[in-house]
Amino acid sequence: MIMAARGAAAVARIGGSMRRHLTVLVLAASAMATAGAGLAARRFVFDGPDRGPAARTGVAGPGGPAAEGAPAAAIVRRRPFDAAALRTAVRGYLRGRPGRAGVMATDLRTGLSFGENERGRFVTASIMKVDILAGLLLQRQGTGRGLSGGERELATRMITESDNVAADALYAESGYGPGVALANRSLGLRRTTPYARSWGSSITTPADQVSLLRSLATSRSPLGAPGREYVLSLMGSVLEEQAWGVSAAARPGERVALKNGWTPLRHQGVGWAVNSIGRVTGPGHDFLLAVCSGDTPTMGSGITTVEHLAEMVTSAMRG
Repeated sequence: MIMAARGAAAVARIGGSMRRHLTVLVLAASAMATAGAGLAARRFVFDGPDRGPAARTGVAGPGGPAAEGAPAAAIVRRRPFDAAALRTAVRGYLRGRPGRAGVMATDLRTGLSFGENERGRFVTASIMKVDILAGLLLQRQGTGRGLSGGERELATRMITESDNVAADALYAESGYGPGVALANRSLGLRRTTPYARSWGSSITTPADQVSLLRSLATSRSPLGAPGREYVLSLMGSVLEEQAWGVSAAARPGERVALKNGWTPLRHQGVGWAVNSIGRVTGPGHDFLLAVCSGDTPTMGSGITTVEHLAEMVTSAMRG
């Protein structure tokens, strides 16, 4: 997990290069021994007011070490998963944190799931960009055609750089809010409300975001394998400066694909919305994880909450 001081230090680094891509997923095991298991090297870049956000990764595509269908029986758990104890711990942590938050996690390998305020409603900011791309791919799949070269370039910028102009263009191609909402019915998102024109103002829940991730990570999805692999590959190639969030749940050697979102709140709350969704895969586990927060006084405090919850929940689910 990341402490409040680290969140403040991260904010101080806002404005770094927007072109360098993530090359190192987690710290070496020797560094982990002193820093604590689950911490990763993380930096981020400010996306600007109302510009939404970005992401962290190392590719977690379907062919990774936690491919779908691995036998859960092969998992040896050190202790039974105590959901009640975890819920008490999460609630205790949140009582001491500013703002509000919700978390949902599912392990595709073990079948375990955990949620706290997973149906709470949060402003999406740039995590909506994954929904935009998945919905557009599903629409095109229905017509038998894929993205054009120009659209693929926009998609790359939208996910890996969190480019908002690219997101605006693809949101329009998707049919804005109504078009994405229609696709979401097929993707299993029941409590996500795409904003009519401003995608970053859309509302979602952690549970819905895990449903979206499931549609990208498993074959039980209306979206075909090429589309699923394409989205995950982009989520696994984001800028290093945007490498924070659910990546805090990763252990050495594990792979992460994610998208983050952050924006100051003006008309839909106070303070900041800070969100992170993604997939963490490694031997024995394949986590789909969504952590959303709102009304936090600073971006840094929101990141601290999101990363602590990601690490806390997955550590308990690992056994």
